[in-house]
Amino acid sequence: MCNRYAADIRKAGKERDYWGFDEWSETRINPVLGNAVLEVFPKSQAPIIRSRWIDGKRTDQLEWQTMRWGLPGPPQYGGAPVTNIRNVKSPHWRGVLAVAHRCIVPFTAFSEYEDASPKGKKQIRWFAPPDRGVMYFAGLYRVWSGDYGSKKEPNEGDHVLFSFLTTDANELVRPVHAKAMPVVLTDQAACEEWLNAPPDEIEAFQARVLPVDALEIVGDEEAAQYVGGYIK
Repeated sequence: MCNRYAADIRKAGKERDYWGFDEWSETRINPVLGNAVLEVFPKSQAPIIRSRWIDGKRTDQLEWQTMRWGLPGPPQYGGAPVTNIRNVKSPHWRGVLAVAHRCIVPFTAFSEYEDASPKGKKQIRWFAPPDRGVMYFAGLYRVWSGDYGSKKEPNEGDHVLFSFLTTDANELVRPVHAKAMPVVLTDQAACEEWLNAPPDEIEAFQARVLPVDALEIVGDEEAAQYVGGYIK
């Protein structure tokens, strides 16, 4: 499943909302990141959109927030961060299915490794909207307290973590990676629906098949732009 994606906030026209400034240089160099494209890996930070909370109440307003990618998995399997959630019937995920834990995850491209890659040499393929605009993953988030670092670099404290749903691969993704793909929200209406749908409708979201023309496979030369700028 997708364990690496790109989120170019510039394409969403949200630079000022999220980073606090408007201008991006012609060389695509961002003074904050070092690269205009934010590449997201498991446990790294990413820009997320969620409902704003005021005085303990969820509002209809949306806000940007930095979160880390990967909710803690089931303890019986070691509790390692899970970036992609498929089995929403699992008791482990029951606590994050409520509307209060919904978010949308902006992306400009996501990757999958080819199932047919030679042994020991995984071939990565990137998928992006044909207009190279922004789409969204259907996300879930929560606050978690503990060590979200590594043995070498511990990171103890409170962390806001997210994951997103996966579903069956569509006709575009399946020849590359047959097992699954992210649940993609293609427009504002779908985003609003996801943020407010009751928990018993989540499986219906997963059952929707993304139209094959909603994404396309990115060529190797263009895909090189997605590498390099990310926040640890």
